[in-house]
Amino acid sequence: MSFRTNLQYLRSQRNMTQEQLAMLLGVSRQAISKWESDKAYPEMDKLLAICDLFGCTLDDLVLGDVSHPASGLANARQSAGAPASAEIPANASAVTPAATPLTTSATSPAGTASPVKTPAALPRDLTGYDAHRRMFATLIASGVTVIVASVGVANLFDEENSIIGVSPLNDFLTFLCICVGVIIGLALLIPGSMSHTAFKRAHPYVEDFYTENDRRREMRTLAISVVVGVAAILIGIAVVVYAGDVMEVDAGWPNAVMLLLCAAGIFGFVYGGMRYGLLNIDRYNSRNEADRKVPAGEQDSTAKLTGAVNGIIMLAVTVIALIVLFLSLAMDWQAGRRFFWIPWPIGGILCAIASIVIALLRDYRSSGNDRH
Repeated sequence: MSFRTNLQYLRSQRNMTQEQLAMLLGVSRQAISKWESDKAYPEMDKLLAICDLFGCTLDDLVLGDVSHPASGLANARQSAGAPASAEIPANASAVTPAATPLTTSATSPAGTASPVKTPAALPRDLTGYDAHRRMFATLIASGVTVIVASVGVANLFDEENSIIGVSPLNDFLTFLCICVGVIIGLALLIPGSMSHTAFKRAHPYVEDFYTENDRRREMRTLAISVVVGVAAILIGIAVVVYAGDVMEVDAGWPNAVMLLLCAAGIFGFVYGGMRYGLLNIDRYNSRNEADRKVPAGEQDSTAKLTGAVNGIIMLAVTVIALIVLFLSLAMDWQAGRRFFWIPWPIGGILCAIASIVIALLRDYRSSGNDRH
């Protein structure tokens, strides 16, 4: 088999299109088309990348038949004048796994050896997607957690039950805690989002290499994160209720404890949810495909409308939250300082509702057009 035939065979074994292979190798689709039509030949680094991607040897890819591994080595020996059935060296056991043939020999009843094909090599994480997935989830979850936790720490300096007592520094320390928390949170959220955007730009297509065991393990991680998060939030609520009913403390440290426990719960929700959600490689690839259509004006009108509505909602709630925060600091409004963050979760809920309503309207309109 020629190189072009071997490449077509390997690609068909993975049900991979020319465009998908091109994105994995960092070349254009036209380059793959030229390779498979013998109009061009890849450079050595691309040949090695193909071998690494499909788990074959360079000899088989270039000189032999990838459907019958080790044929390339035999062809090379024949071209050099050596018999194809040359004796295997004594140190053959030292051959690295990467060069190990993907076939085994079985003896037929007549005593001749016949090649037995083994399953093709499983997809591997050649783009570093898994490490990026874990880092991205950690940064985003940590950023959100720090912002919520800073509000909890700020409650320690509440006018009524400040840990430093009655002091003119209480308002300043409250504002300082929130500002520091927001700055640190943004310092985690912004690089995390930017790294994910850069990764998607560099790797618009990722081959799904996760196994069912990987998915089950991440499902257990998500379940543990949710259970621990819910428990932390319930404990925080219990602390507030106990402090108010038994200790008659309605502000200050009880709210701080509750918000800190809520921050821990939020970390579990976001971290576990993102790690599990990013296992869906098909969704990652489809979203990247949709993003590539935006510059060409091919984006679905429903996606445009959803993005615009959600953007307006989050902008509005952010403005409202900041106005409440700064007015409460200027007018010494305790309730405003304590609950200024509430518009953001409300905005998230409104975004989810808006997305569902828009999707339902799209489906209804599509079904109406189908009937006509």
